[in-house]
Amino acid sequence: MIEPRSNRSSTGGRAQPGRPIVLVLWYGLMAAGGLGFGAIGDRRPLGPGMLFHPLVLYFVVAGVALLALRIVLARPVPEIISDRALVLGCVAGSAAFLAGNFLAAHILLR
Repeated sequence: MIEPRSNRSSTGGRAQPGRPIVLVLWYGLMAAGGLGFGAIGDRRPLGPGMLFHPLVLYFVVAGVALLALRIVLARPVPEIISDRALVLGCVAGSAAFLAGNFLAAHILLR
């Protein structure tokens, strides 16, 4: 008799118990970072240059954090966080950046 295929992951059948918490942390930290960097977006604390814009600095910090994750865990990042989740986290962070910028410009400064 042929056994039905089980839902095994690409890691050789091992379950990935920590993956949901990693995704929650990824989305949460990207949103919180975007909101924080958006809140200081109007002030431009490091100068008026394009490379010092808070949105650029936000993605530089996110990239450095992903590189650090890669070095610490000694595994490729897409094995930990899927490509789709990486892109969705960046989109969520960008939306949070705009929300933080809006809050800083219209609500917090009044």
